[in-house]
Formats: sequence, C-alpha cells, structure tokens
Amino acid sequence: MEQKRNLRQEQEAREHAILSQYASFADQSLGRDYDEPKCDIRTDFQRDRDRILHCKAFRRLKQKTQVFLAPEGDHYRTRLTHTLEVAQNARTIARALYLNEDLTEAIALGHDLGHTPFGHAGERALNEITEEQGGFHHNEQSVRVVERLEKEGKGLNLTKEVRDGILNHQTKSVPMTLEGKIVRLSDKIAYINSDIDDAIRAGIIKEKEIPAELTAVLGDSTNLRLNTLVHDIVRCSAGKNDICMSEQVHGAMFELRSFLFQNVYTNPQAKGEEKKVSHMIHQLYEYYISHIDELPSEFLLLIQEGEAEQRVVCDFIAGMSDRYAVNLYKEIMIPKSWGIPEVMHQ
Repeated sequence: MEQKRNLRQEQEAREHAILSQYASFADQSLGRDYDEPKCDIRTDFQRDRDRILHCKAFRRLKQKTQVFLAPEGDHYRTRLTHTLEVAQNARTIARALYLNEDLTEAIALGHDLGHTPFGHAGERALNEITEEQGGFHHNEQSVRVVERLEKEGKGLNLTKEVRDGILNHQTKSVPMTLEGKIVRLSDKIAYINSDIDDAIRAGIIKEKEIPAELTAVLGDSTNLRLNTLVHDIVRCSAGKNDICMSEQVHGAMFELRSFLFQNVYTNPQAKGEEKKVSHMIHQLYEYYISHIDELPSEFLLLIQEGEAEQRVVCDFIAGMSDRYAVNLYKEIMIPKSWGIPEVMHQ
C-alpha cells in the first residue's frame, strides 16, 4: 500500500506542476551544511524564511539606520522596513515569473542581517578598522550571522541557495538562482525609491529636482517608478533563464542612483553626523579589544572556540542597533556625576 504524502511533499509536487522550468525547486535544494529531519508541513525554503524571521538579528533591524541617522519622525525607513519592502517587491516579481516565491522571500528577509548600526557609515568604519584583515562587508557579515552567530554560535543551518542569495545580493555579484537575482535587483529598486521618498520628506530634495529625462522613463512619483521598474523586469525576464531589464529602464535606474549619491548620500545636511559615527565605532572597538572580558558571554564563547578577538569584537559591534550603540558608548565613555553622601551630624 502506497504511503500517503505529507503536506510538504504535496507542496513540493505543486511546485513542479506550477512553477517555471527555470525555478528553484525546494525538493532539489543543494541542502544544508548539517543534515536534519524534514518538516512534514513546510518545504526547506519555507523553513529558512521562518528561521530568519524569528532570529534575533532580524528583530534588531528595526533600530538600525537605512539612510538617515536616527531621524525624528515615525515615517522614515529603517533597515527593517527596507527589508520588508525588498521582500514585497521580490515576491511580486517571483510570482509573476512563476519562480519560487518562498526562496525569494527567504533571501530578501536575510540579505541585510549583517548590516551595521548607522547604515553604511557604520560599515565604512568597521571596514577601516579591519582593512588589514580583509575588510568588513555587510553581505559577508549577513552570511556569518546565519552560519555562525545566531543561536549562540550554532547558526540557522540554512540551505545553500538562501545563503548564496544573501551573499550575492550586491551589484558586483551574480547569485546562482534566478530568485537570488530577483532580490539583487529588488534591493536596488527598494532603496532608490524609498531613499528618494525619505529625502523629499526631509526637505533634502524636491520631486521636481529629479532630472526630467529620468522621470520621463521611470515616472514622476514613487508609485509610478516602482510600477515601471517591476513591470520592466517581469516583461523582459518572462520565459528566460535570466532576470533582466530593458536597456533604457536599467540605465535610467542607475542614473537615478547616481543622482542620489550626488544629492542625498553626500548631502551635508543629511550626512553631517556620520563623522561622529565613525569616531564612536572606532572608540568602541578599541575599548573592547582592550577589555575582551567585558564582551557578552556568547561572544566570549566564540573566542574560546578559536575565533580571532578582532573578528569577534567586530561581530559584537556590527550586531548592535543604533540605540544600543549610543547607550553603550555613553555608559563606557561618558563620566557619571558622583557625590559624597551627606554625613548626618548628631
């Protein structure tokens, strides 16, 4: 008598029936570093998504800078809201192309887990500190988070496809799966449009200042630009073993990115505090290198297991939220007031 398939196996069968021939199928995954029993409900990629969603590094993204340092106001993006926007754009594209939406979502949710406090200002500071050891790059740190740092040094034991997509989500890299390539483009689509929206909200730029030749191609609002970019990817990639864009739209997107570098990412009004960030992170690093025993126990355990002290101090700093880094700096570096208790005279 044939054994009845469980829900996971039914979902895996459904993937083969519905998805594109170019999709990544969960039952054909390259697997995990450490074998473990399969879930009877969820596919491997669904489990990876859930593990990322429930990990501590994901929760800390809510207090990490996206582009503006500690902005006053409830509506500016954080690293967490950016991650959710990337995931939504990527899922929309994957669904339209009949690719694996679960794998796409897992990569998107995990792509920035290793980002530092204070955004790229923090990343640059740690890169300067570790230059002789090969530097610091947030995509590589994101992989280190899921392979080594989460769960008290055990890692999340994610599939190779998810880790590859996280590692290769930057412009210069090429992911092994189409789902990873979707996230790579969706990341740029998300931050270009959200950074413009936040910059307009902050009064750094005005919509009318965006070059007319770019708005003519992409649209003159955040919604129109998102619509143009997502539709262009779907239209150009349909039926192909690749994720691509039209030359016109792709060129306009990168010109818009250049506009942001010139008018937002290097704007003194928006970035005036970043020198302080660099100074603070350098000082925190020097303090903990000189006071290794004051690291939290989970980081001391990494050193006991053979990890280099410099690497572990960077792990500790990179994992901090903006608020935690500032409060810790104050605790360590700022003197507290002190007074002699009054002596009661008889």
